[in-house]
Amino acid sequence: MNLILFGMSHKTSPLEAREKLALRCGEAGESSTGILGIPGVKEAMCLFTCNRCEIIAVGDSPEAADGIRGFIAETGEFSAEDLDRFIYVHRGGDAVRHLFRVASSLDSMVPGEPQILGQVKEAYRQCVDRKSSGMLLNRLLHHAFRTAKRVRTETGIAENAVSVSFAAIELAKKIFGSLNGKTVLLVGAGEMAELAARHLAANGAGKIFIANRTYENAVRLSREFLGSPVEYGNIGEKLGEADIVISSTGASGYQITKDMAAAALRRRKNRLLFLIDIAVPRDVDPAAAQIDNVYLYNVDDLQGIVDENVKTRVAETGRAESIVAEEVSLFAQWYDSLEAVPTIVDLRRKLEEIADGEIGKSSWLRELGPEENEKIRQLVGSVLNKILHGPVTGLKEASRNSGALPYIEAVRKLFKLDDSSSEFRVSSSEFEENAEEVKGEPAGSAASGRSESREDN
Repeated sequence: MNLILFGMSHKTSPLEAREKLALRCGEAGESSTGILGIPGVKEAMCLFTCNRCEIIAVGDSPEAADGIRGFIAETGEFSAEDLDRFIYVHRGGDAVRHLFRVASSLDSMVPGEPQILGQVKEAYRQCVDRKSSGMLLNRLLHHAFRTAKRVRTETGIAENAVSVSFAAIELAKKIFGSLNGKTVLLVGAGEMAELAARHLAANGAGKIFIANRTYENAVRLSREFLGSPVEYGNIGEKLGEADIVISSTGASGYQITKDMAAAALRRRKNRLLFLIDIAVPRDVDPAAAQIDNVYLYNVDDLQGIVDENVKTRVAETGRAESIVAEEVSLFAQWYDSLEAVPTIVDLRRKLEEIADGEIGKSSWLRELGPEENEKIRQLVGSVLNKILHGPVTGLKEASRNSGALPYIEAVRKLFKLDDSSSEFRVSSSEFEENAEEVKGEPAGSAASGRSESREDN
């Protein structure tokens, strides 16, 4: 299987490394397009989240693998030693399994968290928009989405909702003992901020200020959670009022600097200021942690809280892993079936060409009317389908059982499909049509029913 996946996650690399790569790669779709320029890479998708940076590509050749590795090293400015420490590589079925586990949130910091599936879908959407995905990645990603849906609906892994946002709230509760009456500033109004606001409201937080570059989004979220919208330029002022600040923007630079935190603490008369930075790249200058009575935590610091919250889900991971294993096997069966597709298409095309040639040489057909001609063509098409039924069925069955190669070789040799003078070569469009599902039997005539018959292969 010509799939290869390079990645780094919270399990293998520090936040600084992931941050550097994510910052310099830009948007996932843009990076995917750049990776397509690497020799040997035919399709590519990039996934950048708080906890992972991954590249999955079609083209598992030494040239493609070396090119992607070089892209990561150059973009992230990683030494060979750092690259070896930070990067994991999965190939073929292992890459499929890893992606299915990621989409199903089994590889997340918080198993069962819902954000990762949306992030995978968004990364895929960007790739489709930029035409960096093709038949194999399209099928793979849709299969990943199906796997994630099964995991969420057939197991209890998504019960007792937890997330990085929830872990942040749990950490705040441990620091303050209770959130009752505490003033909170949310910087950002995206999905992570919305989750944080939901958890804050459920835990009795007092005032909730919400700041966002797009003020309308801050207003929308404030209405939903009875908070107060804040103009983005007034973040510094509101820092002085907030006991807890949770920042989760997608900005590329620090939104809260050390000087801003110091000024806020002076206005607070040195009362404790609790900063939780769940953004990648980071929103809060790490130097702010050097100020007395300022407590700063980032996504990597939340691991301990997360570990406590996921205990109730651990019992469900076994069933979830079984579902992933089933779906990986089903995808492998589909992939194995691709072996037979070019031969099925070549065989059908050759017999149709022979039939068309013989019909064309039969001058007596010209003396018949259109209705009689059509009946003869339908009869010839029906005969071809009967002839093809045995070989095609055998190839399909052998493909499903991963044993098609001897049959493919026999058919190609018996029907001389690889004759040097042969013009019977499967096109990419025909391959994709037939690869979508290797099932059913062709219908239609040799001359007038080709498109219908090929779609049924």
